[in-house]
Amino acid sequence: MAENEFEAAYSEEGLRDKLTRYAKSAGREVVEKVLLLYYAAQEEKAPAWAKATIAGALGYFIVPLDAIADITPAVGYSDDLGVLVLAVAAVAAYINDNVRARTAQKMRDWFGEEESGDDPP
Repeated sequence: MAENEFEAAYSEEGLRDKLTRYAKSAGREVVEKVLLLYYAAQEEKAPAWAKATIAGALGYFIVPLDAIADITPAVGYSDDLGVLVLAVAAVAAYINDNVRARTAQKMRDWFGEEESGDDPP
């Protein structure tokens, strides 16, 4: 299967750089989806098509095509969120308890506890 431009744009270093610079402006929901996909891609049981889907979605998040829009609060990451949500749905079978736990821990590290006070499922 041929790589698309977004899949080719994905790298762990690029993802780390984007998250370091824009995690707060992207918001919890976007960052959570990014982390779910990132950790799901590390699962041994995830097949090549799932990893390619994940790389494409994370590459889309990384590519600065809409960098100006991304600095606009609440609106700038809506396209990224849409792509990430679709990718999460496509690879949901590989987002297991381990992936969710790793994501939850990293979210706590970066954002602190959720303000709602609700216990996670």
